[in-house]
Amino acid sequence: MSLDSPDTGVHAWIDASAGVAGDMLLGALVDAGASLVAVQQAVDAVIPGSVTVVSAPVTRAGIRAAKVDVEVLVDDPPHRTWQSIRTLITDADLPGRVRDDALAVFARLADAEGRVHGVPAEDIHFHEVGALDSIADVVGVCAALHDLGVTSLSASEVAVGSGHITAAHGQIPVPVPAVTELSAGWRITAGGRGELTTPTGMALVAALCAECTDLPPLSLQRSGLGAGSKDFPGRANVTRVLLGTLAPASHPDGGDPAALLEANIDDLDPRLWPGVLAQLLQAGASDAWLVPILMKKGRPAHTLSVLCHPSRTDALRDAVFAHTTTIGVREHRVAKHALPRAWVEVAVAGSMVSVKVAHRDGVIVQVSPEFDAVTAVAAGAGRPEHLVLSDTVAAATAAGLVPGAALPSSARSESAYGGGAGRPTTGRAQ
Repeated sequence: MSLDSPDTGVHAWIDASAGVAGDMLLGALVDAGASLVAVQQAVDAVIPGSVTVVSAPVTRAGIRAAKVDVEVLVDDPPHRTWQSIRTLITDADLPGRVRDDALAVFARLADAEGRVHGVPAEDIHFHEVGALDSIADVVGVCAALHDLGVTSLSASEVAVGSGHITAAHGQIPVPVPAVTELSAGWRITAGGRGELTTPTGMALVAALCAECTDLPPLSLQRSGLGAGSKDFPGRANVTRVLLGTLAPASHPDGGDPAALLEANIDDLDPRLWPGVLAQLLQAGASDAWLVPILMKKGRPAHTLSVLCHPSRTDALRDAVFAHTTTIGVREHRVAKHALPRAWVEVAVAGSMVSVKVAHRDGVIVQVSPEFDAVTAVAAGAGRPEHLVLSDTVAAATAAGLVPGAALPSSARSESAYGGGAGRPTTGRAQ
């Protein structure tokens, strides 16, 4: 099956057990088949005429890998603030996914650097992180993922290194403070001496990967290795990436593969949420819901959760970005255990109302009137909704739609995922 198949999507697992930096991850993706031309075009869209991205084969501890270098074409590149980098990326002619991912990575970097230095993220001057080569690394990685058709990512535990390095303000411990901030919630290990993971590398992992996990069950299609600058004896200084399709979740009692998209949002007008949920269901979500949370700095917010078939993740991720203010979406593969569902129509107030029937082995387990259909009939008949709902329950009972009864032959089957355009929503009120 092609990696570009729209039905399965491509999952990328990043092996950062020897460390990760922006150029190493970019090298791994180029080695896996990402177009260097596509990478260069994306970088030129953000910082035109400033750098050239080149790749060459090297060996690290006897293993072949791709070494990507960013050749700076301008003298004395400026230090940049998060605001200026955000403007460059936002104004660039990039695919929407590439732009959103790059913004999410730099937002994580700015937030981490702000906490390290005790200043607001908006006021951060990136210095090394904001240099042209690092902008190229971040935008290049996002463009390479897009070129490979990657729709979801996860990563291993990260080797961050140990010891000390010399920076502008003197010696600092490894992992450096920004990497420590970015690693919150991730499994990390020393893995060796020196700085094995850079802030840019850790930000890419933290912002783009849904979870820290060992290699998931994967139908492997491609792989790549990206080299770091040094060749350590006895330890390959490489970042690996494995690309393929995720196997369905394995559970003792089965289960259907599903995807769960999540985003924490604290700046959306709450009056918009009902419409957002409706749009997501219309776009093919099997369910969508909100959970109130408290974010950093005491900000009240919501976690938006969207459950769907894995083949719908691209469309629903785009819908979340389009209809909310989030700049990042997490993605998890889960198993969904659902009773088979069917629809039966019953006569209420001169109209037909759809009733959802969950069943097992041909026996009814749950019965629930479709509320949108109840609402439509109530409006058409000029009656209160609660009375029409009671009449629908009574009509369903009279028709033998009760737990423990046999599923009638007239029932219309529904996919286990439900939702979306395939769900009956009206009662054809007369």
